[in-house]
Amino acid sequence: MNIKKCAVIGAGFIGAAHVEALRRLGNVEVAALCDALGAEDKAARLGIDRWYSDYRAMMDELPLDVVHICTPNYTHYEIAKCAIEHGVHFVCEKPFTMTIEQARELTAMAEKKGIRGAVNFHSRMYPMVKELRDMICAGELGEIFTVHGEYIQDWLLYETDYSWRLEGVQVGKTRAIADIGSHWLDMAEFVTGLRIRRVMARFRTVYPVRKKPAAKVETFSTASVQEYSNISIDTEDAAVVLLEFSNGAIGSLVVSQVFAGRKNSCGIKVAGSRSAASWDSEDLNHLWIGNRDRANGVLAKDPALLHSGAAAAVSYPGGHIEGFPDAFKQNFKQFYASLAEDGTYDYATIRDGLREMELCEAIFDSAQSGRWVTLTEETMI
Repeated sequence: MNIKKCAVIGAGFIGAAHVEALRRLGNVEVAALCDALGAEDKAARLGIDRWYSDYRAMMDELPLDVVHICTPNYTHYEIAKCAIEHGVHFVCEKPFTMTIEQARELTAMAEKKGIRGAVNFHSRMYPMVKELRDMICAGELGEIFTVHGEYIQDWLLYETDYSWRLEGVQVGKTRAIADIGSHWLDMAEFVTGLRIRRVMARFRTVYPVRKKPAAKVETFSTASVQEYSNISIDTEDAAVVLLEFSNGAIGSLVVSQVFAGRKNSCGIKVAGSRSAASWDSEDLNHLWIGNRDRANGVLAKDPALLHSGAAAAVSYPGGHIEGFPDAFKQNFKQFYASLAEDGTYDYATIRDGLREMELCEAIFDSAQSGRWVTLTEETMI
């Protein structure tokens, strides 16, 4: 077996999720962990022998096949560029970069040097999302009329909730759209096979000033904090986006990180001339199917009942629940397979990452101008 050596850069919530998924593949060794703060302790907790506080030194020293970039948004560009310069493939958390210009530069560099890159839009890899895609490709929904949905969470509901993700200097022009809305946008184009060609958006920052804890608080943490400082917020807590697709279909997206009671609900509803279908990440092993002239139905995840493309993304027999960690595993499985053999794979490439940067930029421009923004023909390819 050809074992690939990788390193994970960034050991927060998402970095640990990468480590866990990689270890399930069987043909990947997590050779090192890199984190700017407390790398030795974090590596010990994750059972990784080698640790670094400087990713450049790590790539200079270790013969790596892949690095996984799980750091704050503003660091993605420099780390990915370093990987390309070292001839190392990479998997990057979203968003790909802070700006479209950075994303275009990295894409050109990687393609010139033959470096494979992926952006971790793992929602593509849920079996029932892939089943919806297969149904649409097979014409079972007919002509697509509408596509709408939401990505809603409540972890920033209170003014005392805080994270580095709130700071524009670390995340870029948009926060809720780039952080979670990008997952939905990628999923919508992936399942329908359509391109979003026009957007109209409204943003709302619920708390223009938030109370930042004096001590560091991890993402999604609800730890009690006693001391705060007031910080001005320049990124959106919630957004509503109207969409127009390449075939004339219309749609809408609601994104919120201040929606009480929803911890991580990403849902999509697609309606066509023959039938409709609906999926939600908080019930991710089921796909609702709506009909006009016969009973509606709910399809449960079972490889024996799914189209071949979706069945290939299933790890366990019907009745055995799969979830967030399994989507990561399936995503990385495809990426590492692509390093060994050319073929057709469903993971989001860096070109898909660039595409989402262009969509987020268009949505931001619309929210700022109050007008519809049309994506150029170049971004529609």
